[in-house]
Amino acid sequence: MKVLLALFFVVFVDVVTSQLIPKCYLMKAEMYRAKKGQNTRLIGGKPEETAIVDNDGIYDPVCESNGNFKAVQCNGTDVCWCVNSAGVRRSDKGDKNIKCEPVDTYWVRLEMIHKGGVGALDVVKLKTGIQNALLERYKISKDLVKDVKYDDKGRMIVVDVQKLKGDRTVDLSLMTYYMEKDIKALPLYTNSAPFEVSVEGTKVSMENILVYYVDEVPPTITMRNLTGGIIAVIVVVSLVVVAGLLALFFLGRQGKARYSKAQARELETMS
Repeated sequence: MKVLLALFFVVFVDVVTSQLIPKCYLMKAEMYRAKKGQNTRLIGGKPEETAIVDNDGIYDPVCESNGNFKAVQCNGTDVCWCVNSAGVRRSDKGDKNIKCEPVDTYWVRLEMIHKGGVGALDVVKLKTGIQNALLERYKISKDLVKDVKYDDKGRMIVVDVQKLKGDRTVDLSLMTYYMEKDIKALPLYTNSAPFEVSVEGTKVSMENILVYYVDEVPPTITMRNLTGGIIAVIVVVSLVVVAGLLALFFLGRQGKARYSKAQARELETMS
């Protein structure tokens, strides 16, 4: 039954374009495909310090009956963690006794790099194009696009999409999941054109996207979340700094010693 359900979701996503399927269901279908060795998604300035990104990659989620993520997720063993409404881990990993409350993501920041060949874009008209694209493709109201910044030299577009805290009528994770698929991998729509933004009649395509999630309640991830590689880099950098300080200290002492000896010789000569 579970296999049939997963297959149903895969086909359902392929044929339905008028309504977005909950992200939790899509991830379950994607996990099923991953276990079968089939294609899945490709792994690509924070709005504020509490913003988090989806660094853990794909996992097999537990979904509520309405398609929402359960607040507690596990990996099939005794290792569990808390997630937000977008299914992104927001706590350190613990055991099955971990306590998690549902937390909604009310703000996402999209950092996109557009493809070259279109020249510098007008930021006001770019914002209008993005509002239209998000509405038509992901059913996101234009009013939720709060700000758009643009760096023409780096071809970077930064978009803040934000709803009111406490608003449960909009699920921003649907937009981000579909957008990441559209830009990093393949669209979830059958025979669908790639995600593009129309700016004064010019079609602007994206080549990369990074998504930050800001929750109504700050995450509780600590230093334990850092991987061994990152910790190793921190240790190496710390050792280099300490070694540099020690080198300066000893050089200073040697300099003082040479100065003292030279001063003594000068005094002997004078006497």
